[in-house]
Amino acid sequence: MEERRKNKRSGLSSRIVMKKLDGSVSGKEVMIEIVDVSKTGIGFECTEPLQIGEVYEAFLTIWTKEVIHAFLQIVRIELKNGGYSYGAIFIGMPEMDSARIETYQTVSENAE
Repeated sequence: MEERRKNKRSGLSSRIVMKKLDGSVSGKEVMIEIVDVSKTGIGFECTEPLQIGEVYEAFLTIWTKEVIHAFLQIVRIELKNGGYSYGAIFIGMPEMDSARIETYQTVSENAE
């Protein structure tokens, strides 16, 4: 499979809650398990079906226990055992938050 990622990805043990941004009043919260993260996007697994191309509001808990408020656009979906595997890109993430992810990757690499 051809590598299409623009930035290095690292694993991150975290969970986030997502709400679909479609103008509806009911914003269902969905728990997901993050597989990898880069400064431009994340890969994650979820049992709920999400829509490709849709933008979701996310609250990402990072390794420092801080919460990053982000918006994710689903760009890839794969059917997995009892759930789905997704790829998403960050939409309008502040440079300060993407710098935190880069810092984590640098520290993580130097610790190996």
